[in-house]
Amino acid sequence: MILQLLFTHGAGAEQLPPEFVNLRDVAPDILQDIRYAGPDNFTGQKVPGYDANECVLKRPVAEALAKIQAELRWQSLGLKVYDCYRPARATQAFLRWIGARAGPRTTRYFPRVDRAKLHSLGYISSSSSHSQGLAVDITLVRLPPPLQPLFDPNIRYGDCTGTAIDRSPDNSIDMGTSFDCFDVMSHAGSAALSPEQRQARALLRSVMKKHGFEGYGREWWHFTFAAGPRRGPRLDFVIAPSRRNF
Repeated sequence: MILQLLFTHGAGAEQLPPEFVNLRDVAPDILQDIRYAGPDNFTGQKVPGYDANECVLKRPVAEALAKIQAELRWQSLGLKVYDCYRPARATQAFLRWIGARAGPRTTRYFPRVDRAKLHSLGYISSSSSHSQGLAVDITLVRLPPPLQPLFDPNIRYGDCTGTAIDRSPDNSIDMGTSFDCFDVMSHAGSAALSPEQRQARALLRSVMKKHGFEGYGREWWHFTFAAGPRRGPRLDFVIAPSRRNF
């Protein structure tokens, strides 16, 4: 059972729960591409609870990412986040989506896996540390970051396991698959990668671990901050535009 702490913030609200911050206020140079705030994700539509393209996290997590960003800068590299705090209602929406028959076809995210098995195989969880503000879905980018074209829902993009140029727009370093690719190629120890892709994944894991994050074996992009308390309720406040977006 997912515990929920409900807040009544509406769209445009600025106040966050105690201990939470907008990543932009701590590390404004980290790129943000919050996929669930738009249609470029495995559901094919904006996900409930994501009313802004904003990364929200517990403060110690955001501060750790700022340190990683500063360290990577010496290699002309930086971070890019796809997801941070996740409202509990979003997790419930994912579970409903697994069993739904209708809706946008987004099989490019799971070209070799039965959609009905995404939960049992560990790709979509019923309880996530994202909803505690402790987890991030993250990757590396070169600095200065290349221009990223806009996502076009009318284009038939390639499978998440295909070549980077055929996938939906992403200016990050090629890790062998796209973000949220539900496939064995996304597993941290996948052998189906080029030497450059393996090296990029290893660098990401190394720098994240150095600053207190633990990876997840099935998803090269998922890391949970392990240097602080891990217990607490799964929260369900809406991600709203920050002050700087008004």
